[in-house]
Amino acid sequence: MKESIVNHAIPLFLQLGFKSVTVDDIALEMSVSKKTIYAHFPTKEQLVETSVMQHFDSVIEKILSISKHSKDPIIELYQIKKEVSKHLSNEKNSPIYQLQKYYNTIYKKLKLKEFNVLGSMFSKSLNRGVISGLFRSEIDIDFVTRIFFNGIRGIRDIELFPIDQFKMDHLLINFSEYHLRAICTPEGIQKLDNYKKELNI
Repeated sequence: MKESIVNHAIPLFLQLGFKSVTVDDIALEMSVSKKTIYAHFPTKEQLVETSVMQHFDSVIEKILSISKHSKDPIIELYQIKKEVSKHLSNEKNSPIYQLQKYYNTIYKKLKLKEFNVLGSMFSKSLNRGVISGLFRSEIDIDFVTRIFFNGIRGIRDIELFPIDQFKMDHLLINFSEYHLRAICTPEGIQKLDNYKKELNI
């Protein structure tokens, strides 16, 4: 039953937002009583956290697959951006907006998990770029990894980039190019420019 509750809750949270969806809504969707849900999740916050982490795991699985099968680390970044964009929006009922605003403790846990899970993948991607001659050999892999994650988190900060002024997809594209132009070799820059023309970025 616990798994069923989470599986019903996730689509509702993603569609309407974590704050907007009530336990009543989930109970109605499942045709069960609120007591049944509270028996497994004594608070809504516990249900939100479980749902967030489970959904995060499914997104990460897709991102790791993209990284594994991408032909080079430049196109990899844009392919990952495309996947991530599916889960981020600028609406006030968007999950990421409501998570930051109403469940900030869970949001902070998610950020930590994100770095722990994706840090290794990104370091490998940077190394691959250096070996292939697309990224400068002198870059500090650990430093660039942390700066990249700090930047990705920064553009999702709704206080720094208010959702009524900045579109998330545009922020992701701008930051990706800013990041790549800082670490690419001339060969990498040429490949980046070619991809921008091919993909109309």
